[in-house]
Amino acid sequence: MVVYYYTSKRKMRRKWVKNWLARRDLFGHMPLLKQLNENEPNDLKNYLRMSKTDFDRLLDLLRPRITKQDTVMRQAIPAEERLIATGKSYEDLKFSTGIAAQTLGSIIPETCKAIYEILQDTYMKVPQTSKDWKEVANGFKDRWQMINCGGCIDGKHIRICQPARSGALYYNYKNFYSIVLMAIVNHNYELIYVDVGKQGRISDGGVIQATTFYRRLQNETLNLPKPMDCEEDLNVVFIGDAAFSIEEHVLKPFPQKSLNYERRIYNYRLSMARNVVENAFGLIASRFRILQTSINVNPNDTNYIVLAICTLHNFLIKHNSSYVKPTSENSETQDTEDIDVSGQLFPLQNCKK
Repeated sequence: MVVYYYTSKRKMRRKWVKNWLARRDLFGHMPLLKQLNENEPNDLKNYLRMSKTDFDRLLDLLRPRITKQDTVMRQAIPAEERLIATGKSYEDLKFSTGIAAQTLGSIIPETCKAIYEILQDTYMKVPQTSKDWKEVANGFKDRWQMINCGGCIDGKHIRICQPARSGALYYNYKNFYSIVLMAIVNHNYELIYVDVGKQGRISDGGVIQATTFYRRLQNETLNLPKPMDCEEDLNVVFIGDAAFSIEEHVLKPFPQKSLNYERRIYNYRLSMARNVVENAFGLIASRFRILQTSINVNPNDTNYIVLAICTLHNFLIKHNSSYVKPTSENSETQDTEDIDVSGQLFPLQNCKK
């Protein structure tokens, strides 16, 4: 139905909805997806960025949260379409989905927020007990030969368009606008803690120090195992690159200029374990292509988009055995060049001392 409204001078201003948008069942992408589902499942998987089985499982989890009621004015957009309408710009999506850009600007952040809030307790949960941390440490020992490791820390700059009236607040040392994704990754490439949204201009030490994880680490409220309960009676540690400061529970490599044989071996073992966080970022950038562009929405909505991506990454690791392929895993002779980490995830600046 097309509805018009008039100003006081009785001049027609605009339509309630354009004819082709009102007929999205004909001009949108859902008829195409139905055909792909019936005849070309591999093409459907490429479009959804996951298998139909994983998509249906995700939809079942989210349906109660993102389903809306029809009104006398219009029919609600179904939950399935809300979940599929992700990626690219709102203007591009308008023509492929048959949904107005203004509506997409509400649907996508709302759906991403629902994905994060519903999945986080199951798929991105920080270890809560000493036993939980020991399970993570045992995973690093068995898989990467690194003892007493509670996780790998790293941060990446995610490119965004400059927010309105933000000045240089988000302008980083690489000369583009960004927000920072700070993450801790376990031995299985899963993100067990993420912090998103710090402005790109903030110094490296300032990013990690402003997180709830760091405050809990300093306050000793993470329930880490006592040294007497760990290998060699040593602390549980979190490992990072040269951008982080060495502390009681944080280790980083020795500088290249001061290496001897023992330090080279230490750096090598540390690098082998730390590659899990680099590879996790590489998997995310490869699967979720929005990270290969400058995200052009307001920073708060960008945060939920990135948080949804992080939880979906863990969701796919749990349910999709082909998500992490054998070639994604490091061996004794492999390094992070095996994984495409180009995307738009840029490393934090190394500390200069």
